[in-house]
Amino acid sequence: MLETHAPASNRTLHRLDGRRPQYTTLPTVTLKAPITVPVAFVRGMLAGVQARGEPIESFLADAGIPSELLDHAGARITAAQYVTLFRLLIERREDECLGFLSQPLKPGSFALMARSALGASSLDSAIRRVSQTFWLLQDDVVLESRREGELAGVGLRFSRPLSEQPVFLHEMLVRVFWRLIAWLAGGRLPAARFDFVFNNPPHAGSYGKIFPAHLEFGRGQTAFWFEAAWLRSPVRRDEAALRAFLADAQANIVIPRSDRDVASSRVRAYLQRTQPTWPDLAVSASALHMSTATLQRRLALEGTSFQTLKDELRRDIAIVRLNTSSVSLAELAQELGFADSAAFQRAFKGWTGSAPGSYRKAQISL
Repeated sequence: MLETHAPASNRTLHRLDGRRPQYTTLPTVTLKAPITVPVAFVRGMLAGVQARGEPIESFLADAGIPSELLDHAGARITAAQYVTLFRLLIERREDECLGFLSQPLKPGSFALMARSALGASSLDSAIRRVSQTFWLLQDDVVLESRREGELAGVGLRFSRPLSEQPVFLHEMLVRVFWRLIAWLAGGRLPAARFDFVFNNPPHAGSYGKIFPAHLEFGRGQTAFWFEAAWLRSPVRRDEAALRAFLADAQANIVIPRSDRDVASSRVRAYLQRTQPTWPDLAVSASALHMSTATLQRRLALEGTSFQTLKDELRRDIAIVRLNTSSVSLAELAQELGFADSAAFQRAFKGWTGSAPGSYRKAQISL
């Protein structure tokens, strides 16, 4: 649903039919934090194309994603690969909704919806403008304003039955519109709750970073909720701010943003800064100016633990390094604090279900 904005110098153009240009070289995606994405979201992103009987191999290959990873439930890809896949699907198919709607959502649709809200007197008015513009662009989904006590919400009402609505379509639309409305509200709109009409999916364990609020499944409607007081907030965004937002909107939409204030993000950032020493729990707690018990308690409240964070960071660093460098497994094992290459390879297979070599095959210039 997002148009790519990048300098023409970063693109190589050719003609498919003498009329329409297609981008074959995409701008490099650079993300400093070692972020990875579960393969379940890759399968979801490709589901619309597959449902139309279109081959997916070229998209995967050009995004540097080994196709065999789709068969491993624990596999993950880098954030750069995921954003590149998103951009490839949009640009080559000229459809910002990735084949999930009955008709393509032409490139520029997201920008048009965002632009329609500029100058709105309040966030409430901006949401109505976005909803009206979205309805003019397609016939499958209506954005509905909701109220529930002191909470306001934006829900998705589909024209097709639930059995014809892929889970990823709900995931993508609620994420896109939440991030857009949050931007209109000034950059942050704390969500109070995310509702999903479908039952708890197998990959729901990965929702926490993408939908950072209380989650409800099996609800009557997919929606996101926030404090209703935000509806009165003025919209102070102009055309210059919109251009800046659109410049990297795809990455901002599909890649989760970390909250630097929460304990888990602080631990992860500290461990990343101190590698390859990989300090233990006690040293990390002291460096973060809290007791070991306090850090453990805060992490437990966030649904994680020090060892889990440490392993997730090592996993993400390993996947990124395997995809972007020629570092040997022995060197990588040492960087990640393992006694030897064999210990690292056992841990990596436990994290992802695949051997490190499966990820090495993806080394291409993104």
